[in-house]
Parts: sequence; structure tokens; C-alpha cells
Amino acid sequence: MSIFLTGATGFIGTAILRQLQQQGREVTALVRNPDKAADVEALGATVVIGDITDTLLLEHQARESDGVIHVASPGDASSASVDDALVTAVFSGLEGSDKPYVHTGGVWVLGNGADLTERSAQHPPALTAWRADVEKRVLTAEGVKTTLIMPGIVYGYGSGIPAAVVEAPRRPAADGSGEALALVGSGEQHWTTVYVDDLAALYVLAFDSATAGSTYLGVGGDNPTVRELGVAASVAAGLDGRVSASTTEQTHEWLGKLFGDALLLDQQASGAAARAELGWQPTGPTLLDELRTGSYAA
Repeated sequence: MSIFLTGATGFIGTAILRQLQQQGREVTALVRNPDKAADVEALGATVVIGDITDTLLLEHQARESDGVIHVASPGDASSASVDDALVTAVFSGLEGSDKPYVHTGGVWVLGNGADLTERSAQHPPALTAWRADVEKRVLTAEGVKTTLIMPGIVYGYGSGIPAAVVEAPRRPAADGSGEALALVGSGEQHWTTVYVDDLAALYVLAFDSATAGSTYLGVGGDNPTVRELGVAASVAAGLDGRVSASTTEQTHEWLGKLFGDALLLDQQASGAAARAELGWQPTGPTLLDELRTGSYAA
């Protein structure tokens, strides 16, 4: 038997698979694209070709597994229905086993806040408002050891949302000194962040040790402002730290309204609960360091 992992070819899923492989764990990975099967197999997993909408396959794999880690998502208007159907199928396979199921949420559902925790009220942007109903099902399930992980802005290896900071439009600086890097919004909002390998370690700890019905913010405790991130990326790009604030309308034009509104949230969190209860110890570089001289640097 092995851990059944969805999203194994994605940014977070690949990091989780690396963590599990380093620990010598058996993993069965759901892979939609056969062309990526070899990459997953190279990381030591057994590949199952299929899709997260194949509920019969999901139920079977869950039943045959030691537990499930779910990080895949369509990332479009079908996300709510697909995630709901997936949870139904996985629980059909796990029901009564008390095996672990780790579900992926996101810190954006908490809305703005300077000290967000797992107990904060939810004020989600439209992009993630659908999550609440599915997550309630997950956390109240019986006969399954469920955990909800709520990642912040995930970064590392030059991938993820921070790549948008580096690839932002260039505009003339207000003082005429040259090109400036556009910011998401005014840049005064904070992003609560987590290094992807640290996040992967949290998923594995939750799978192994979390109690049923538990929730953990997947954030490393570093909460830079978007302006700080933009300046770091601007320096790395040879723009001497020049940045240009964007209006809400400019942000929507650039990133779309739903995604743009999520990135305009002002969020700070420590991730202290996972440290205290699971012994999680984030050790990765900060996002500012990654932008200045690391994997995002030009």
C-alpha cells in the first residue's frame, strides 16, 4: 500500500513527492498527462494515468491506499464541483478506515488581516468563496483522519505566483529616471508567504501526525509588502529598485478581476500552530532573498 497523491506534476505536488521520496515512502501519483509520467516515475512514484474527475478511479485508489494527499485543482469555474465530487469519491474509499486525508485550501479565504490564524473568520474574495462548503465537509467527516492545509503565497524555484512580480509590466518612472516595475496595487498590502519545500514538509507532517478535523495555515511567518517584493525584483532586473504603483483598475486589466482582487488582499500570519502542534520548522530562504539573488533573479 502507498500514499495516493493528486497533483503530483504541479508546483506543490512535485515538492510533496520529493519529500516523500526522500523519506523512502511509497507513493501512487495520479497523472493526467501521460507525457509527464516519466518525470513522476523518476521521483520514485507509481503512476496512475487518470483525471481528478474520474470518481470511480479516485474511490478505488483511496480504498487501496494508506491515505490521500490532495493538491490538484482545475483552477477554473469548475473547481467547486470537481473538488466536491472528489471529496465524495475519496471518502467513499476511506470511510470507516480512520486513514489520513490531507486537503488543500488557501489562506485567501480569510480575507484581510494583520494576525490571521486558523480561528479567524472567513471573508473570502470571489475567487475562493466556493471553498467553504467543501472544507466544512472535510473537517466534519467521520471515519477519516482529515486535515486542511491553507497555504499562503507559495514560492521557490522561480515558479508560482511570485513570478508575476518579476514579469510585471514596465512603465516609465514618475520622476522620468527610466523604466519602473509595475506593482500589484499600491504595494502597501502584505502577502503571507511560504517556501514550497517547507510547505511540502508540512503536508507530510500533517499526514503522519495531525489529529482528525485539524486545520493549519501553511505560511512560514514572513509577510513582506508587495512594494518590498517589487523593489527586490526591480533591483534584480537592473531597474535600480524603481517601481510604479497600480490602480485597482490597472491591476484588474493586468491580472483579471478575480485573481487581481485576491492579490490585493492585505494578509499577515505566523503559522505558529503548525510549529507548536506538529513540530514544523520552515527553513527555506525568504521570498525577498529569492527575488534579489535567488531563483527569480534575472
